[in-house]
Amino acid sequence: MSITRRGLGAATLGTGLAAAFIRRAAANNLEKAKRAGELVVATEMHFAPFDFTEGGRQSGLNAELFAEFAKDIGVKVTFQDLPWPAVLPGLEAGRYDLVGGPATITRARAERYRFSVPVAEATVALLKSARDTSITKPQDIAGRQLGCATATAQLAQFQAFVATLPGSTPPIREYQSFSEAYADLAAGRVVAVANSLPNIAYVAKQRPNVFSVVQPPFGAKSYFGYIGRKDADSAPLMDALDATIVKMRNDGRLAALQTKWFGQSFETPDTVPPPQV
Repeated sequence: MSITRRGLGAATLGTGLAAAFIRRAAANNLEKAKRAGELVVATEMHFAPFDFTEGGRQSGLNAELFAEFAKDIGVKVTFQDLPWPAVLPGLEAGRYDLVGGPATITRARAERYRFSVPVAEATVALLKSARDTSITKPQDIAGRQLGCATATAQLAQFQAFVATLPGSTPPIREYQSFSEAYADLAAGRVVAVANSLPNIAYVAKQRPNVFSVVQPPFGAKSYFGYIGRKDADSAPLMDALDATIVKMRNDGRLAALQTKWFGQSFETPDTVPPPQV
C-alpha cells in the first residue's frame, strides 16, 4: 500500500511539475520580463533627443518614458546600445524584448512588426549650416552633396524628394549614425542632412551657431513608435506599453517630455494610424 501511495504521489507530483513546466513554457514576453525582473530594450544611442549619451550616461526622451513604463509593469529596463542596421534583425532573433529606437511607422515595417502608439511626429526636415545663406528652402539643395543615416525611413523619403529636383544631384552620402552625418555637415563635407523634424529641431537648438533648420519640412506626415514582434507572445507586452503611453498622453506627461526634449509638443493619436510612408 505504501508503495502504491508513493507511486501515486510521484505520479501526482510528476503531473504537477509537467503542468508547471508547460505554464513556464507558455509564458508570454511580459510575464517572462516580470519573472526576470528585467525588460531588455535595444536602441541606438546616437539619435538625440530620443537616445544619446551625456557624461557617459544615457539621456533623452526614451530613458524617461521607459522609466515610467518600468514602474507600471514592475521591472527594471536594461538598454542595449547597437548600430541601427543591427537593431531590427536582433529583435527578430529574440535577443531582446523591444526596440526603443523609436522608428518611423512605415507601411513596410508595419507589415513585419508591431508598433506602439505614437510618441512623437516624424515628418522629415533638413538641417544645414547656420553660415550657409544659399539654402532658404528644401529645393535649394539640388545638385549638391547631401547626407542621411543609412537604413532609415528618413533616407527613403529624402531619396524620393531629391529625385523630384531639377538637374543631377550626387548620391546621398549614407552614414551609420546621424551623429556622423552632423559632424560632416559641420565640417562642410555635405550641405544638408535629412532627419525627422524633432531630431533636427533639437540639434539646431543645442548648437544654434553651427546649425539651422530649413523650412518647411517635406514628405508625408508620419509618426515615431516603439517596435515589438508581431506575435501572440509579444502582444501583452505591447498592450502594456501602449497603455503607459496613452496614460502619459492623457495626463500631459508625454507633452511635457516632448517640450523638454524637442522644444515643442506634438499632437499624437492614441492608436497607430495607417502609415503614410
